[in-house]
Amino acid sequence: MRLLPNVPVSYVFRNIWTRKLTTALTAGGMALVVFVFAAVLMLDAGLKKTAVSTGSAENAILLRQSAQTEIQSGVSRDQASLIETLPGVARGNGGEPQVTKETVVLTAQNKRGTTKPANLVVRGMPQLGLAIRPQVKIVDGRLFKPGSSEIVVGLGVVNAFDGVAIGQSLRFAGREWTIVGHFDAKKSGYDSEVWGDVEQMMQAFRRTAYSSVIAHLEDAGRFETFKAAIAADQRLALDVKQEPAFYEEQTKALSGFLFWLGLALSIIFSVGAMIGAMITMYASVANRTREIGTLRALGFRRRSILVAFLLESMLLALLGGLVGLFFASFLQVFTITTMNFTAFSQLAFGFDLTARIVLNTLIFAAVMGFVGGFLPSVQASRLEIVDSLRAA
Repeated sequence: MRLLPNVPVSYVFRNIWTRKLTTALTAGGMALVVFVFAAVLMLDAGLKKTAVSTGSAENAILLRQSAQTEIQSGVSRDQASLIETLPGVARGNGGEPQVTKETVVLTAQNKRGTTKPANLVVRGMPQLGLAIRPQVKIVDGRLFKPGSSEIVVGLGVVNAFDGVAIGQSLRFAGREWTIVGHFDAKKSGYDSEVWGDVEQMMQAFRRTAYSSVIAHLEDAGRFETFKAAIAADQRLALDVKQEPAFYEEQTKALSGFLFWLGLALSIIFSVGAMIGAMITMYASVANRTREIGTLRALGFRRRSILVAFLLESMLLALLGGLVGLFFASFLQVFTITTMNFTAFSQLAFGFDLTARIVLNTLIFAAVMGFVGGFLPSVQASRLEIVDSLRAA
């Protein structure tokens, strides 16, 4: 059988099937490397998905000029009122501007099962803040009442911190804040936040200016008009960005760190896997010298032998790649909680397996198989017919 011109393809498949132990060991080594490689890409993809899904393209976020985060920012009450009058801002049924004035601070709370505190994002907002974030839903309890010391917490906080059940309270800013609800933000960054009434938060934290203002636009296409209006008004010395772009920037440092750390680990492991594949293929050539001589005697050229052994090595690697991807896919049920280096707060996100990751991972596996099998394949192709057939 020659599926490829002048290449003994059926011989390659039969050899892989016949040598089950060798196949399993080689593919297993490749699978481990692919698992690590896929996990890194999935982690990075999950982080980016969390960042982008946190915002909506119809929401524009305004911060003090040069402020990198909401925590560093300050928007005065006068500026916030001016924003409500700008063109492009959506209006409610009663004609009220869809603009939320918010304050964002950090508070230290103990993580579950430890006495080590971690920074938790506390966001003060009007009730409208929930309405302009359609991806966020109250799943247990209710929303906080305006003018009260009530808060709601995201599911990421519920899963990572102690004392956040409904009816319990958190103490920060010199007050006891009663938890009245849990919200699900669909694995976005909001899942790692605590929300309460903005005016109560500002009083408790002694703030006189908002951290940010979120303007809900009539549609995403109105952003440039809205941005131009901000730039034209000298009283509004503010930076404005669409929410998805803003939140993607917030995780850029963490994403880069995870990517390069994972890439370094993958390269180290892949070198070991390729050396293992090379040793396996060298042993395979040594054990099949007479078979190679027979193939040459049947009319297969040196190039055909080279391609056949390369094909075998790449098939082993792809088999390992599929196994590694299979096990890596189960990582999607896990959630990672780590420090966001930009905002200095806890961020929960998961693994995300995409079609692009599957393709890149299989290409990575095929390259490992090609590199690991190249030199043994060259050796096999250089064997002389007579010497091969005389081999014991």
